[in-house]
Amino acid sequence: MDLNTVLFIGKPGSGKGTQAALLSEATGWKVTASGDLFRALMKEETEVGRKMKGEVEQGLLAPDWFAMYLFQKSVLNFPLSEGVIFDGFGRKVPEAKVVVEVLNWLGRPFKAVHVKVSDAEIIGRLAKRSAVSGRADDHAVEKRLEEYRLYTDPSIEVFREAGALVEINGEGEVEAIQSDIRAELGI
Repeated sequence: MDLNTVLFIGKPGSGKGTQAALLSEATGWKVTASGDLFRALMKEETEVGRKMKGEVEQGLLAPDWFAMYLFQKSVLNFPLSEGVIFDGFGRKVPEAKVVVEVLNWLGRPFKAVHVKVSDAEIIGRLAKRSAVSGRADDHAVEKRLEEYRLYTDPSIEVFREAGALVEINGEGEVEAIQSDIRAELGI
């Protein structure tokens, strides 16, 4: 079976969402983004929604078990014949291990695209995005980068060890980055 599952991983503001959307346009595959799922929950007037909102505003990552619940709930709803793009899952080592285990168990050929961007570039991008979008989590840039280094850097090694990692330079023109991604994925 050909590649039909792509995960995007990278620092906040690395362009994962933009690149996932462009790949979706090119392939027709649906994008499931952890951030979108979390933001939808935050809008709900529930205890879970309020707790999630508080943690996101502090720049904290969701608990492993919660992120994996959302991932598993999503991936199990896709037939093997359909392609899917995941944006922002596998941000901690236990999550990455579950992602690899679930996708292997399902028999879904996958790649994890690591969009690499420098901290300086991220700080500039998130400052611009915050001014436009007003996203609460964009105000906690330093905390989010600290969380990334602590949790996500090690999780990238899980994808490397699984033979599923593709690393892409995420600095430059959006279209050129997308071209590099598609070339590396053979799409």
